[in-house]
Amino acid sequence: MASAALELMGFFLGLLGMLGTLVSTVLPYWQISAHIGSNIVTVVANMRGLWMECVYQSTGAFQCETYNSMLALPSNLQASRALMVISLVLSVLAVALAALGMQCTLCLEGSGGVKSRVAGAGGGLFLSAGFMALVPVAWTTHEVVQTFYSPNIPAGMKYELGECLYLGLASALISMLGGGMLSASCWEEQEGGRGGRPGGGYPYPSGVAMTGPGLRTTSQVYWNPALQVQGAGRGQTLLHGPSRGSESSARSGQGQAAKKPTAAGYDITGYV
Repeated sequence: MASAALELMGFFLGLLGMLGTLVSTVLPYWQISAHIGSNIVTVVANMRGLWMECVYQSTGAFQCETYNSMLALPSNLQASRALMVISLVLSVLAVALAALGMQCTLCLEGSGGVKSRVAGAGGGLFLSAGFMALVPVAWTTHEVVQTFYSPNIPAGMKYELGECLYLGLASALISMLGGGMLSASCWEEQEGGRGGRPGGGYPYPSGVAMTGPGLRTTSQVYWNPALQVQGAGRGQTLLHGPSRGSESSARSGQGQAAKKPTAAGYDITGYV
């Protein structure tokens, strides 16, 4: 049950991280124009994203325009686009694999350890997707900070950190956390959590060993003084003999013992 709860928590965290990565990829709030100076009243606010650039006017008008050419864009913006798209693709694959491999689903039942390995693969994809989304977010954040504190750039061309950078950072960390939980649950299942037998020689005691397809023996044979040996009864060998007093009583009662054969010892695990 612990691994199942860990799987569900990791799956929902990975799904939440994927949705946050999708929102941060689509929206243009990666860089917002900085309002610095003595005049706090601004007429126009500029916003830049991975796919478009928007302008917000004080009158309430909001206008966006997509980038005309992909090849004319800076190399860092092109790389950020590619990494965010790859992160989304990996997240979709991770959701599909995790849904197949989790214990709460009926897919891949009876396939041994394949089901847990599929869930672990989904967790690994969530980890990769979170790392892929973390790279462009950190890259853009570093660029914005470097530009803001550069004295050679005019104040009107400086930008601040947008909301999508914070959302992308949180989504990447959540995706990596969910992937780590899924991978940890898979590791726990491989160690014996799901489909494994408990320790201690289950379902047999630690002193019992299987010697044949239908036979098991034990090294612990318990002697019952009330029961006497009959060698020809079931062909068993007495491992621990009784005391001398019980031997004399056994000789005196051989006549009665011949009428009612009994076993000298018995195995607490029974016979198969």
